[in-house]
Amino acid sequence: MDFSQTLRATRQRRHLSQLDLALRAGTTQRHLSFMESGRSRPGRTMVVRLGESMELPLRERNDLLLSAGYAPVYPQTPLDDPSLEHVRTALGHILAGHLPYPAIVVDAGHDLVLANDAFGLLTEGVAEHLLRPPVNVLRLSLHPEGLAPRIVNLAQWARHILDRIPHDDLYDELSGYVPHAAPGPDHVGFAAPVRLRSTLGELRLTTTITTFATALDVTVAELKLEAFLPADTATAALLAG
Repeated sequence: MDFSQTLRATRQRRHLSQLDLALRAGTTQRHLSFMESGRSRPGRTMVVRLGESMELPLRERNDLLLSAGYAPVYPQTPLDDPSLEHVRTALGHILAGHLPYPAIVVDAGHDLVLANDAFGLLTEGVAEHLLRPPVNVLRLSLHPEGLAPRIVNLAQWARHILDRIPHDDLYDELSGYVPHAAPGPDHVGFAAPVRLRSTLGELRLTTTITTFATALDVTVAELKLEAFLPADTATAALLAG
């Protein structure tokens, strides 16, 4: 799509009216209407401002710039680049500090980037082919040769995962691994603790996700640190060993 189509579709997807976006971006509804109709070509600064005003992920802001004929503003640096050493160091400290509980870092495609030593507790008995890089953690969770046979509340946990990813090829694959289960009367729209059988006993784990909210690099902005926490004292005691 060209810029006018991209801008209109993106604004509508964010559930913003032309007036709402115009006010956020410091322009007029008339000017925004002209941009969406192709009657006005915005400057680079305006495109950046529109992306910020719609709170788009950095990758989508770059795409908006490209659609308008401008070079991307936000770099996408490989994580192993020397300039991101401070990021890798910070992540390493966080992962180590979370022990004895499992913690991982994944990228935008849900592929594993880093993990602490306790991650091995989650992958007990997992088929070797699922642990060959790139390791997709969603596939690892729901694949019949992954964690799925050890997840006591698999249907509930699978719904939590599937409800939060786009309906793409990965969704189609994952949804084929688990039986369809309509939400019951106790479904409240967020995840209950995952109940996982392990060599230590049954673990009840909740998760928390951390992102780099102020990152100006696409790679860093798309990283997610997922930390697993004990959901009860019994699990905490098992993991503390």
